[in-house]
Amino acid sequence: MFCSGIRGKARMEEETVEVIMPAYNEAGSIAAVILQVRETLGPACRIVVVDDASGDHTAEKAAAAQAHVIRHPYRMGNGACIKTGLRNSAADIVVLMDADGQHNPRDIPRLLRELDSFDMVIGARDFSKLGLRNFGNRCYNFFSGYVTRFPIKDLTSGFRAIKRRFAVKYIYLLPNGFSSPTTLTLAFLNSGRAIRYVPVSGGLRKHGVSKINVWEDGLRFLLIMIRIAVFFSPLRVFMPVSAVFFISGFVYYVYTFISSHRFTNMSVLLFTASLVIFMLGLVSEQINQLRMDRTEE
Repeated sequence: MFCSGIRGKARMEEETVEVIMPAYNEAGSIAAVILQVRETLGPACRIVVVDDASGDHTAEKAAAAQAHVIRHPYRMGNGACIKTGLRNSAADIVVLMDADGQHNPRDIPRLLRELDSFDMVIGARDFSKLGLRNFGNRCYNFFSGYVTRFPIKDLTSGFRAIKRRFAVKYIYLLPNGFSSPTTLTLAFLNSGRAIRYVPVSGGLRKHGVSKINVWEDGLRFLLIMIRIAVFFSPLRVFMPVSAVFFISGFVYYVYTFISSHRFTNMSVLLFTASLVIFMLGLVSEQINQLRMDRTEE
């Protein structure tokens, strides 16, 4: 059975809600998280735990807590779990959350209430405290805000409520690793879907240690953002690079003209590189427009 969600009374019986939890070695927390979700959304709510071939008793404890369990035959990654959950869901709305206890299930109704006006609602954590991870998240938020022209408050949050009919359109974009929330956010924004950030409590694991490496996964997040930026808004990436080459060529030309009255090969190379990069951006923009037209179909 699906739960109806905690939204407007007129819509409670029209739209179904399903909670999807990717899990890998979360036996210490999974049962408590499922219990808290049921207490919040009601006993009839369908909770799906996608177990990424855990080496402990995560699947057994999730099943004992009366969650529907889907097991991967081998470890595929957090993003692969999200894709599996979306493909196997029949609900109108899916809530994505972690199984480690860092997300407070009591915040779910606040996310659901905003879906009357938005296509995706994201639980935003507080990054105001000092720390390497918080600083990195602020940098990601700033860069993604530039790409999408939208103020990003929490790019990597895995706690969100989404209208499933829109999310499934971007399954082919989602990586198998930890960058799926990043990809979903940028895909929604760059394709004109309305999103909203809602401040939520928590944000720290209550059991075990984080599976995200700050440096390795941080670089991967950056590459994913650049890839999605080029995929959806290529000129936002190509134009600044083209401008840097053009300005460099112009400044170098002025310098050589004043010092030796020459137009050097280096200036030609910089101007040519600027033109080529700009034309690549234009071509990419046209390809992007054709691809988006097909996606809407």
